[in-house]
Amino acid sequence: MIPFQSLISLWIALIKSSYTLLGSAGLQHWHLGPSVRSMLESSCKVVKEGLLEKRSDGLLQLWKKKRCLLTEEGLLLIPPKQLDQQQQQPGSPTEPARIKELHFSNMKTVDCVERKGKYVYFTVVMAEGREIDFRCPQDEGWNAEITLQMVQYKNRQAILAVKSTRQKQQHLVQQHGHRIRSTSNSA
Repeated sequence: MIPFQSLISLWIALIKSSYTLLGSAGLQHWHLGPSVRSMLESSCKVVKEGLLEKRSDGLLQLWKKKRCLLTEEGLLLIPPKQLDQQQQQPGSPTEPARIKELHFSNMKTVDCVERKGKYVYFTVVMAEGREIDFRCPQDEGWNAEITLQMVQYKNRQAILAVKSTRQKQQHLVQQHGHRIRSTSNSA
């Protein structure tokens, strides 16, 4: 039996190699969103991987297992059957990849943490107000790790925004100072 981490690495390597060999147009049959592609291309660090259960949106609202990769950019949800198919038939991506990506830029908060029995139940609230319910065994700490990574992502974005604003201000000051010097020299 191949360890789960090796399966995930194999699957990501398969997608990356397909991307490299076929180019972005060749991956259209994979149905990867642009942010998932950028996560794979930038080789985001995988912080945590494992199984999470997601409540379905259907009438019955069943709990469905998902193989998850938590990166510095967000959470990737992969149906377990998809990964098993890729491992059994590497090199023949016939069925579209149904990777669901929850990017931290679209995530508002991790909410409603509740412990019941052997599970921790939590809700990821997206920026547009959509709520996605998850559960995991209490000792796995997915809710805390997702929250921590989301906060770190938002902090990095805030720092970049402040740096960008400062650079724009410095550029304006330099332009303004150059104009003042130019007009005083010509006078």
